[in-house]
Amino acid sequence: MSEQPSAPISDAWRRALALLESDLRRRGAAEKTRHAYAVDGGQFVRWADAHRLAPADVNPRALRRYAAGLTEAGQAPTTVGRKLASLRSLFRTLVEHGELQQNPADLLSAPRKAQRLPYVLKPVEVAALLDRIPADTALALRDRALFELAYASGLRAEELVMLDVGSIEFDGERVRVEGKGAKTRIVPAGEPALKAIARYLDRARPALATAESDGALFLSKSGRRLSTSDVRRRLRVWARQAAGVSTAGGVSPHALRHSFATHLLENGADLRSIQELLGHASISTTQVYTRVESARLRSAYANSHPRA
Repeated sequence: MSEQPSAPISDAWRRALALLESDLRRRGAAEKTRHAYAVDGGQFVRWADAHRLAPADVNPRALRRYAAGLTEAGQAPTTVGRKLASLRSLFRTLVEHGELQQNPADLLSAPRKAQRLPYVLKPVEVAALLDRIPADTALALRDRALFELAYASGLRAEELVMLDVGSIEFDGERVRVEGKGAKTRIVPAGEPALKAIARYLDRARPALATAESDGALFLSKSGRRLSTSDVRRRLRVWARQAAGVSTAGGVSPHALRHSFATHLLENGADLRSIQELLGHASISTTQVYTRVESARLRSAYANSHPRA
Protein backbone atom coordinates (compact mmCIF):
# COMPACT_ATOMS: atom_id res chain seq x y z
CA MET A 1 0.00 0.00 0.00
CA SER A 2 1.50 3.30 -1.07
CA GLU A 3 1.43 5.93 1.67
CA GLN A 4 3.54 9.02 2.11
CA PRO A 5 2.96 10.48 5.59
CA SER A 6 5.16 13.49 4.95
CA ALA A 7 3.78 14.32 1.49
CA PRO A 8 1.76 17.55 1.18
CA ILE A 9 -2.01 17.24 0.83
CA SER A 10 -3.72 18.67 -2.25
CA ASP A 11 -6.00 21.69 -1.86
CA ALA A 12 -9.16 19.69 -2.64
CA TRP A 13 -8.47 17.16 0.10
CA ARG A 14 -7.32 19.84 2.54
CA ARG A 15 -10.66 21.57 2.06
CA ALA A 16 -12.48 18.25 2.58
CA LEU A 17 -10.71 17.61 5.89
CA ALA A 18 -11.41 21.16 7.04
CA LEU A 19 -15.13 20.72 6.30
CA LEU A 20 -15.18 17.48 8.29
CA GLU A 21 -13.46 19.12 11.27
CA SER A 22 -15.92 22.03 11.14
CA ASP A 23 -18.91 19.67 11.06
CA LEU A 24 -17.61 17.57 13.94
CA ARG A 25 -17.16 20.71 16.07
CA ARG A 26 -20.64 21.89 15.20
CA ARG A 27 -22.08 18.54 16.28
CA GLY A 28 -20.23 18.63 19.60
CA ALA A 29 -17.88 15.73 18.92
CA ALA A 30 -15.27 15.10 21.60
CA GLU A 31 -11.69 16.23 20.99
CA LYS A 32 -10.35 12.67 20.84
CA THR A 33 -13.05 11.80 18.25
CA ARG A 34 -12.05 14.76 16.10
CA HIS A 35 -8.39 13.76 16.42
CA ALA A 36 -9.12 10.16 15.39
CA TYR A 37 -11.11 11.31 12.34
CA ALA A 38 -8.31 13.70 11.38
CA VAL A 39 -5.69 10.94 11.60
CA ASP A 40 -7.80 8.43 9.65
CA GLY A 41 -8.83 11.01 7.08
CA GLY A 42 -5.27 12.26 6.67
CA GLN A 43 -4.00 8.73 6.06
CA PHE A 44 -6.60 8.16 3.36
CA VAL A 45 -6.18 11.49 1.53
CA ARG A 46 -2.43 10.94 1.26
CA TRP A 47 -3.17 7.52 -0.25
CA ALA A 48 -5.70 9.12 -2.61
CA ASP A 49 -3.26 11.85 -3.66
CA ALA A 50 -0.59 9.22 -4.29
CA HIS A 51 -3.04 7.45 -6.61
CA ARG A 52 -4.08 10.76 -8.25
CA LEU A 53 -7.62 10.54 -6.92
CA ALA A 54 -9.52 13.76 -6.24
CA PRO A 55 -12.62 13.57 -3.98
CA ALA A 56 -14.92 13.25 -7.01
CA ASP A 57 -12.81 10.36 -8.37
CA VAL A 58 -13.21 8.12 -5.32
CA ASN A 59 -15.65 5.24 -5.84
CA PRO A 60 -16.46 2.05 -3.88
CA ARG A 61 -13.86 0.12 -5.85
CA ALA A 62 -11.11 2.55 -4.80
CA LEU A 63 -12.23 2.35 -1.18
CA ARG A 64 -12.15 -1.46 -1.32
CA ARG A 65 -8.57 -1.26 -2.65
CA TYR A 66 -7.68 1.05 0.22
CA ALA A 67 -9.30 -1.25 2.81
CA ALA A 68 -7.55 -4.27 1.31
CA GLY A 69 -4.23 -2.45 1.65
CA LEU A 70 -4.92 -1.79 5.33
CA THR A 71 -5.67 -5.47 5.90
CA GLU A 72 -2.53 -6.55 4.03
CA ALA A 73 -0.54 -4.16 6.23
CA GLY A 74 -1.72 -6.11 9.28
CA GLN A 75 -4.47 -3.78 10.53
CA ALA A 76 -7.07 -5.53 12.70
CA PRO A 77 -10.69 -5.71 11.42
CA THR A 78 -11.78 -3.34 14.19
CA THR A 79 -9.18 -0.79 13.09
CA VAL A 80 -10.13 -1.09 9.42
CA GLY A 81 -13.80 -0.75 10.36
CA ARG A 82 -13.08 2.41 12.36
CA LYS A 83 -11.10 3.94 9.50
CA LEU A 84 -13.90 3.20 7.05
CA ALA A 85 -16.42 4.78 9.44
CA SER A 86 -14.24 7.91 9.45
CA LEU A 87 -14.26 7.96 5.66
CA ARG A 88 -18.03 7.50 5.63
CA SER A 89 -18.30 10.67 7.72
CA LEU A 90 -15.81 12.49 5.51
CA PHE A 91 -17.74 11.78 2.31
CA ARG A 92 -21.10 12.40 3.99
CA THR A 93 -19.84 15.88 4.85
CA LEU A 94 -18.84 16.47 1.23
CA VAL A 95 -22.31 15.39 0.09
CA GLU A 96 -24.03 17.66 2.63
CA HIS A 97 -21.94 20.63 1.45
CA GLY A 98 -22.73 19.94 -2.20
CA GLU A 99 -19.19 18.87 -3.11
CA LEU A 100 -20.33 15.36 -4.15
CA GLN A 101 -23.57 13.84 -5.42
CA GLN A 102 -23.36 10.61 -3.41
CA ASN A 103 -21.30 8.97 -0.68
CA PRO A 104 -19.07 6.22 -2.15
CA ALA A 105 -18.47 4.78 1.32
CA ASP A 106 -22.17 4.00 1.85
CA LEU A 107 -21.82 0.94 -0.40
CA LEU A 108 -18.79 -0.34 1.48
CA SER A 109 -19.34 -2.90 4.24
CA ALA A 110 -17.04 -3.04 7.25
CA PRO A 111 -14.85 -6.14 7.62
CA ARG A 112 -16.34 -8.89 9.75
CA LYS A 113 -15.08 -9.02 13.29
CA ALA A 114 -15.66 -11.45 16.09
CA GLN A 115 -18.37 -10.25 18.42
CA ARG A 116 -17.09 -10.17 21.97
CA LEU A 117 -19.54 -9.92 24.81
CA PRO A 118 -18.69 -7.27 27.41
CA TYR A 119 -16.94 -8.48 30.55
CA VAL A 120 -19.40 -8.50 33.43
CA LEU A 121 -18.75 -9.01 37.13
CA LYS A 122 -21.22 -10.96 39.25
CA PRO A 123 -23.02 -8.95 41.95
CA VAL A 124 -21.02 -10.75 44.63
CA GLU A 125 -17.78 -9.78 42.84
CA VAL A 126 -18.81 -6.13 42.68
CA ALA A 127 -19.62 -6.22 46.40
CA ALA A 128 -16.26 -7.85 47.18
CA LEU A 129 -14.43 -5.21 45.13
CA LEU A 130 -16.18 -2.20 46.65
CA ASP A 131 -16.12 -3.53 50.22
CA ARG A 132 -12.37 -4.11 49.91
CA ILE A 133 -11.74 -0.35 49.65
CA PRO A 134 -11.24 0.94 53.21
CA ALA A 135 -12.14 4.31 54.70
CA ASP A 136 -8.79 5.01 56.31
CA THR A 137 -7.14 7.56 53.99
CA ALA A 138 -8.26 10.45 51.79
CA LEU A 139 -7.39 8.54 48.61
CA ALA A 140 -9.22 5.40 49.76
CA LEU A 141 -12.30 7.44 50.65
CA ARG A 142 -12.13 9.05 47.21
CA ASP A 143 -11.78 5.68 45.46
CA ARG A 144 -14.68 4.15 47.37
CA ALA A 145 -16.92 7.07 46.39
CA LEU A 146 -15.62 6.97 42.81
CA PHE A 147 -16.30 3.30 42.17
CA GLU A 148 -19.51 3.12 44.19
CA LEU A 149 -20.84 5.85 41.88
CA ALA A 150 -19.44 4.20 38.74
CA TYR A 151 -21.40 1.04 39.48
CA ALA A 152 -24.48 2.73 40.98
CA SER A 153 -25.06 4.97 37.96
CA GLY A 154 -23.28 3.15 35.11
CA LEU A 155 -21.00 6.06 34.24
CA ARG A 156 -18.15 6.04 31.75
CA ALA A 157 -14.67 6.90 33.04
CA GLU A 158 -14.80 10.12 30.99
CA GLU A 159 -18.09 11.06 32.66
CA LEU A 160 -16.79 10.32 36.17
CA VAL A 161 -13.79 12.63 35.87
CA MET A 162 -15.88 15.47 34.44
CA LEU A 163 -18.22 15.57 37.44
CA ASP A 164 -18.18 18.66 39.65
CA VAL A 165 -19.22 18.84 43.29
CA GLY A 166 -22.45 20.47 42.16
CA SER A 167 -23.23 17.52 39.85
CA ILE A 168 -24.42 15.47 42.84
CA GLU A 169 -28.00 16.17 43.93
CA PHE A 170 -28.28 14.58 47.37
CA ASP A 171 -31.90 15.61 47.95
CA GLY A 172 -33.00 14.10 44.64
CA GLU A 173 -30.64 11.08 45.00
CA ARG A 174 -29.32 11.61 41.50
CA VAL A 175 -26.35 12.87 39.51
CA ARG A 176 -26.20 15.24 36.52
CA VAL A 177 -23.90 13.80 33.86
CA GLU A 178 -22.32 15.44 30.82
CA GLY A 179 -22.22 12.58 28.32
CA LYS A 180 -21.04 12.09 24.75
CA GLY A 181 -21.82 14.88 22.32
CA ALA A 182 -22.20 17.36 25.20
CA LYS A 183 -25.57 15.80 26.08
CA THR A 184 -26.71 16.09 29.69
CA ARG A 185 -28.64 13.33 31.40
CA ILE A 186 -29.89 12.86 34.96
CA VAL A 187 -29.39 9.41 36.46
CA PRO A 188 -30.24 8.02 39.89
CA ALA A 189 -27.52 7.19 42.40
CA GLY A 190 -28.08 4.56 45.08
CA GLU A 191 -27.82 5.12 48.82
CA PRO A 192 -24.42 3.37 49.25
CA ALA A 193 -22.91 5.60 46.55
CA LEU A 194 -24.38 8.78 48.00
CA LYS A 195 -23.16 7.89 51.50
CA ALA A 196 -19.66 7.20 50.15
CA ILE A 197 -19.65 10.53 48.30
CA ALA A 198 -20.84 12.37 51.41
CA ARG A 199 -18.01 10.81 53.49
CA TYR A 200 -15.50 11.74 50.79
CA LEU A 201 -16.73 15.34 50.62
CA ASP A 202 -16.69 15.68 54.39
CA ARG A 203 -13.46 13.89 55.30
CA ALA A 204 -11.23 13.63 52.22
CA ARG A 205 -11.83 16.21 49.50
CA PRO A 206 -10.95 19.21 51.76
CA ALA A 207 -7.57 17.59 52.42
CA LEU A 208 -6.93 17.11 48.69
CA ALA A 209 -8.28 20.43 47.38
CA THR A 210 -6.00 23.21 46.19
CA ALA A 211 -6.51 26.49 44.34
CA GLU A 212 -6.43 24.50 41.09
CA SER A 213 -9.25 22.10 42.04
CA ASP A 214 -11.86 24.40 40.49
CA GLY A 215 -14.98 22.56 41.69
CA ALA A 216 -13.97 19.14 40.39
CA LEU A 217 -15.56 16.32 42.38
CA PHE A 218 -12.84 13.69 42.23
CA LEU A 219 -9.34 15.02 42.88
CA SER A 220 -5.86 13.57 42.55
CA LYS A 221 -3.41 13.66 45.43
CA SER A 222 -2.05 16.89 43.94
CA GLY A 223 -5.50 18.48 43.97
CA ARG A 224 -6.14 18.35 40.23
CA ARG A 225 -9.14 16.78 38.51
CA LEU A 226 -8.59 13.03 38.10
CA SER A 227 -7.79 11.73 34.61
CA THR A 228 -9.36 8.63 33.06
CA SER A 229 -6.00 6.85 33.27
CA ASP A 230 -5.98 7.55 37.02
CA VAL A 231 -9.43 5.96 37.32
CA ARG A 232 -8.38 2.83 35.42
CA ARG A 233 -5.14 2.48 37.36
CA ARG A 234 -6.80 2.80 40.78
CA LEU A 235 -9.50 0.28 39.87
CA ARG A 236 -6.85 -2.26 38.83
CA VAL A 237 -5.12 -1.77 42.18
CA TRP A 238 -8.26 -2.55 44.19
CA ALA A 239 -9.33 -5.40 41.89
CA ARG A 240 -6.02 -7.19 42.51
CA GLN A 241 -6.57 -6.91 46.26
CA ALA A 242 -10.21 -8.03 46.34
CA ALA A 243 -10.83 -11.65 47.27
CA GLY A 244 -13.02 -13.62 44.89
CA VAL A 245 -12.74 -11.17 41.98
CA SER A 246 -11.34 -12.61 38.76
CA THR A 247 -9.08 -10.15 36.95
CA ALA A 248 -8.72 -12.37 33.88
CA GLY A 249 -11.41 -10.49 31.97
CA GLY A 250 -9.90 -7.12 32.79
CA VAL A 251 -11.67 -5.22 35.56
CA SER A 252 -12.11 -1.72 34.15
CA PRO A 253 -14.51 1.20 34.63
CA HIS A 254 -16.33 -0.03 31.54
CA ALA A 255 -16.69 -3.48 33.16
CA LEU A 256 -18.49 -1.77 36.06
CA ARG A 257 -20.70 0.01 33.51
CA HIS A 258 -21.44 -3.30 31.75
CA SER A 259 -22.17 -4.93 35.12
CA PHE A 260 -24.57 -2.09 36.01
CA ALA A 261 -26.57 -2.63 32.81
CA THR A 262 -26.54 -6.43 32.96
CA HIS A 263 -27.64 -6.57 36.60
CA LEU A 264 -30.50 -4.17 35.82
CA LEU A 265 -31.62 -6.40 32.94
CA GLU A 266 -31.37 -9.55 35.06
CA ASN A 267 -33.63 -7.95 37.66
CA GLY A 268 -36.37 -6.90 35.29
CA ALA A 269 -35.44 -3.45 33.94
CA ASP A 270 -36.50 -2.87 30.33
CA LEU A 271 -34.01 -2.10 27.56
CA ARG A 272 -35.40 1.37 26.86
CA SER A 273 -34.84 2.44 30.46
CA ILE A 274 -31.32 1.00 30.44
CA GLN A 275 -30.63 2.88 27.19
CA GLU A 276 -31.61 6.17 28.83
CA LEU A 277 -29.55 5.46 31.94
CA LEU A 278 -26.46 4.63 29.90
CA GLY A 279 -26.91 7.60 27.56
CA HIS A 280 -26.92 5.45 24.41
CA ALA A 281 -28.12 7.31 21.33
CA SER A 282 -29.47 4.09 19.78
CA ILE A 283 -31.27 1.12 21.32
CA SER A 284 -29.14 -1.17 19.12
CA THR A 285 -26.10 -0.29 21.25
CA THR A 286 -27.94 -1.35 24.39
CA GLN A 287 -29.09 -4.65 22.88
CA VAL A 288 -25.65 -6.17 23.49
CA TYR A 289 -26.85 -6.79 27.05
CA THR A 290 -29.59 -9.09 25.83
CA ARG A 291 -26.82 -11.25 24.33
CA VAL A 292 -25.04 -11.25 27.69
CA GLU A 293 -28.23 -12.43 29.41
CA SER A 294 -28.89 -15.00 26.70
CA ALA A 295 -25.36 -16.38 27.04
CA ARG A 296 -25.81 -16.62 30.83
CA LEU A 297 -29.08 -18.54 30.46
CA ARG A 298 -27.55 -20.94 27.92
CA SER A 299 -24.66 -21.61 30.31
CA ALA A 300 -27.05 -22.21 33.21
CA TYR A 301 -29.10 -24.58 31.06
CA ALA A 302 -26.04 -26.52 29.88
CA ASN A 303 -24.75 -26.89 33.44
CA SER A 304 -28.06 -27.78 35.07
CA HIS A 305 -30.36 -29.68 32.71
CA PRO A 306 -29.84 -33.47 32.80
CA ARG A 307 -30.41 -33.77 29.05
CA ALA A 308 -28.80 -30.56 27.89
